[in-house]
Order: sequence, then C-alpha cells, then structure tokens
Amino acid sequence: MAEPIRNYNARVATAGRADAAIDEGLRAYMIRVYNLMAIGLAITGLAALGTVMLATTGDASSAAAVLPNGKMLTNLGVALYGSPLRWVVMLAPLAFVFLLSFRVHKMSVSAAQTTFWAFAAVMGLSLSSIFLVYTSASIVQTFFITATAFGALSLWGYTTKRDLTGMGTFLFMGLIGLIVAMVVNIFLASPAIQFAISAIGVLIFAGLTAYDTQKIKEMYFEGDDVMVAGRKAIMGALTLYLDFINLFTFLLQFLGNRE
Repeated sequence: MAEPIRNYNARVATAGRADAAIDEGLRAYMIRVYNLMAIGLAITGLAALGTVMLATTGDASSAAAVLPNGKMLTNLGVALYGSPLRWVVMLAPLAFVFLLSFRVHKMSVSAAQTTFWAFAAVMGLSLSSIFLVYTSASIVQTFFITATAFGALSLWGYTTKRDLTGMGTFLFMGLIGLIVAMVVNIFLASPAIQFAISAIGVLIFAGLTAYDTQKIKEMYFEGDDVMVAGRKAIMGALTLYLDFINLFTFLLQFLGNRE
C-alpha cells in the first residue's frame, strides 16, 4: 500500500506546483495589463494638460479668440477647438483603436506598445477640451472617484466566481443603444436625453469594467509565448483603458462643475 500512497502524494505535489506556477504567471500577466493601462492614462493626462496650456492664454493681447466663459484661446486653440481640425482630433483615437484591434496580431510587441502610447497621447489631445468646460478641481475630483470605482469593480471582476458572460452580452447591446442615442441627441440637443445618456453610460461602463477584467483574466494561458502574451497584455490594457476613460467622462457630466 505504501507505493500507491507515495505515487498519489507525488501527483498531488506536482499538481500543486503547477497550480502555483499558473497563479504566479496570471498575477504577473494582470500586473502587466494594469501597468500598461496606468502608463497610458498618465500619457493621456499629460497630453491633455500640455495641450490646454498651449491652447489657452491669460494674456488678452495675445488671445486669438475669447470663449463665452471667458477662456482665451491662442491660435493653436482656435485651430484645435474652432476649426474643422477638431473633427480630426475627435476621430483620431477611434482610428487607433481600429488599427490595434485589427492589426495587433501582425505587429511586434514593441510596435503594438508604441501604437498604444501614441493612441493614449492622441486621446489626451482629444480630451483636452474638458478643461475649457469644467473646473480643474472638479476634473481632478472626478478622476479620483473614477479610479476608486474602477479599482473596486475590476477587483470584483477578477475575484468573482460568477460567470459574467451573460452580463457582457447584455451590456454590449446596451452600448449599441447608447451610441445610437448619443448620435440622435447631437441633432436634438435635449438636456433630458443627455442626462439619461450619462446615467446609462455610467452603469454600462461600470458593468463592462468587471466583465472585461474577467475576460482578460480568462484569456491568460500559461503556454503562450512571449509575443502572444505581450499582445494579449496590450489589448487587455487598451480594453480597460477605454472602460476607465468612458466611465470618467460620463461621471464628469454628473459631478463636474462647469466654468
């Protein structure tokens, strides 16, 4: 009887070591995802702040235009926010998302990471306009509220044993409806519809944060080579980055104090 017992103990020990290796690899993978996302957010914040500093001025004699709220724009500000160039600035981040989504499997890890950094910088350029609408204090406050909520939701998505696949399908359908409502409200300009869009947007991206975290976790495979694992980490960071940015912008519409 001693031999079967020894064999059983050996199998248990081997399985335990394998599980520990998987857990360690998963933790390293998720830390990489979060680090990439955090760097992307930092780039976006710096790009937004740098852009608005160059686009606005406190010197009336050098101002090219004055907004109704008293903000004075430089020539760069007029070009970014008051000319057809603003549509390029608004749509450029979407082009980067499509590029990464459809071409990442053909990119090297370094090229994909560089594209992600470029996307984050362009997103900062696009988001810089919020400094013309909301006070800096309310933007900072909303950012930390978003970070707290995002952290809690992502942690729940990572640790929960519940399968969130069904919720993800429902949220994706809701996201499509939200986009349609946003396009319609461009023409209607209804404050009531805008309020509803903001509320629904917060709920959808709160749910997507948890769902996407679980999906990214499940994408991990200990047998992936360095190239595949790197691409997965970058796409995971992009997904969570977009959840964070959208959650932030919708919350800002509720919590932000306008200039």
